[in-house]
Amino acid sequence: MIAIPADFERTTVCREGARGRAWVESLPGLVDELLRRWDCAVDTGPVLHGQVGIVVPARRYDGSRAVLKVSFPHPGNIHEPDAFAVWRGRGAVALYERDDERFAMLLERAGPGTLAGLDDLDAAVTAAGRLVRRLAVPAPPGLPRLADRSDAWEQEIREHAGRLARPLPRYVTDAALATVRELGREQPDTLVHGDLNYGNVIAGAREPWLAIDPKGWVGDPAYDGITLLRSRLDTLDATLQRRVSLFADAAELDRDRVRRWAQARAVTAAHWGRLHGDPEWLIAATDGIATALVR
Repeated sequence: MIAIPADFERTTVCREGARGRAWVESLPGLVDELLRRWDCAVDTGPVLHGQVGIVVPARRYDGSRAVLKVSFPHPGNIHEPDAFAVWRGRGAVALYERDDERFAMLLERAGPGTLAGLDDLDAAVTAAGRLVRRLAVPAPPGLPRLADRSDAWEQEIREHAGRLARPLPRYVTDAALATVRELGREQPDTLVHGDLNYGNVIAGAREPWLAIDPKGWVGDPAYDGITLLRSRLDTLDATLQRRVSLFADAAELDRDRVRRWAQARAVTAAHWGRLHGDPEWLIAATDGIATALVR
């Protein structure tokens, strides 16, 4: 049986309590069961993990390499396999098998290496933009719509701006509210990754870069711009606007629409950081994005 990474077990139990402990304790047996069912064996390599799931290297019956991903049952993980099923390996890792009740998938193995490892941030931004363009396909029915969150976004921005300590300037939150009102409620029926940060784009063999860990939303592809800006805060400087343009051009999206979505989402991220105790440097950097992108 596999060994569960100690830090993953610790953080899962801390976050989820007794339910998380029971789930972690069930994982070795669940992994064995799923591998047998899908005619796979554990392959060499470490058991990796993110915040809510583990990734086990596997070898399929035909000798091809794969990974078994098992996530903690959570609403945010439900539509990941739906997105992979739509893309069919086009710009994303291929989905081989799925067990939605167990929140488990057998996926193509890619890597090592992610866009986060590129020293040339302009190249990383451009590659991510091109990937967004490839992933922007018609969405199937049944996936959650970003437009349905607009009312809640507007209410939260107003409430947080009114009660949080050290609030953002009024003109910054007003710009975010205008974006939600003008762009949020009418969005295209396009599949959106939802969390396309640099760590979620891995090097591939059949394609240069492949997406992992999608949320599977329906809406405006410009929505993903902020995760690319905010995941490399150490590089933010006067070139912020230029990198918004690089991403928009590579993704074949309207530059102003990308800028506005990034600004609005930076405001919500800044509010979330104040509420949940983000470090001061992260709050300050997110405030900087929210302010710099106001036009």
